[in-house]
Amino acid sequence: MFTTHEIRMERGVLQYRRESLTGIRCRISPVRVERQIDTAPAMPSSRDGCPFCPDAIDASTPTFEDGSRLRCGESVTFPNLYPFAERHVVTVITPDHAPDRFDGRCLADAISGTAEALARSPGYASINWNYLPSAGASIVHPHLQGIADPEPTRLADLYISGGHRYLADHGRLYWDDLMEGERCSDRFFFEDDIFWSANPVPLGEREVRGILPVSTLAELGPYVEPLADGILRVIAFYRSLGTHAFNVSIFFDAPGKAGRGHRAFCSIIARLNPNSLSMCDSAFMERLHLEPVVLTLPEALGALFREKG
Repeated sequence: MFTTHEIRMERGVLQYRRESLTGIRCRISPVRVERQIDTAPAMPSSRDGCPFCPDAIDASTPTFEDGSRLRCGESVTFPNLYPFAERHVVTVITPDHAPDRFDGRCLADAISGTAEALARSPGYASINWNYLPSAGASIVHPHLQGIADPEPTRLADLYISGGHRYLADHGRLYWDDLMEGERCSDRFFFEDDIFWSANPVPLGEREVRGILPVSTLAELGPYVEPLADGILRVIAFYRSLGTHAFNVSIFFDAPGKAGRGHRAFCSIIARLNPNSLSMCDSAFMERLHLEPVVLTLPEALGALFREKG
C-alpha cells in the first residue's frame, strides 16, 4: 500500500514514503523531534468578545434563509459569515468557551447538526475541526466547519478516483485491503464500528485515520456516536503526549455515489501547542511542496497508543 526509501544518516534515519494509491508523499525525520519546539501550551482563555459564547451567539452569528439556526443538543449550527465553499456552515460544539475535556454526547450532537445542515447539498461534503490558533482556528471557542462543493477537494479526489480505479482493477475495495494489512501492523490503534490506525504516509504529525463502513454523508447516522468517541479517544491520546492543538477532517463521497469504491474516513493530525512566538509546524514543505515533514514514525505512534492505553 506504500513504499519506503530509507537513508541512514549520522544522527539517525530519514524516510521518504509514498502512498501507492494516490502518490501522496511525505518525509519522516525522527531526529527533528529533538528540537523540542513544542512546549507547554500558552492557552488563550479570555471570553471577552467571543461571538460563540451563550450571551453573544444569537446576536453575533447569521441565520439560514428561513431565519433559523440549527440546534442539536447543546450545539448550534449557522452559515459561515466568510464562506470559502458553496455550502459552508459553522457548528459551535458546546456553550463552554474552553472546556478541560470534550464530552462525547456534545461532539456527537455537533457532528449530527453539521451533517443535517449539509444534507441537502448535492456536493462533496466534509466536516472539519481546527482546534486552537496554532491549528488555524481564528476563534478559540470549539467549533466545527462543514463544507460542500460540486467538486471534491484535492485529497478527497485522490482517494475517490483512486478507490474507483482500484475496485475496477482488483474487484475489491482498496479500504478493505488497507484495513486487512493495517490490523497486523504496528500502526494499528483500535477497531469497533470504525477502524483506527496511524496513517503510514502521514499528512501531518501523529496522523491517525478512522475508516468508516459507509461512503456518503447520508449514511453517517448510525456511526456518529462511535465516530465522536473515536475522535475523542485520539484527542485524549494526544493530550497524554502533551499535544493540545489538532485538526480533524471527515471526508465523504457525493450523494448517490455509494458503491463505487470509496469509504468515508476521518483524518486527525496533531499541531504545535499555542505559543507566544506564534511558531507553527507548517512551513514551505507543507504549504508549497505539499510534501509534509513529520517527526513521528507511524509504527512508533501505534506503540505509544498501546503504551498510553
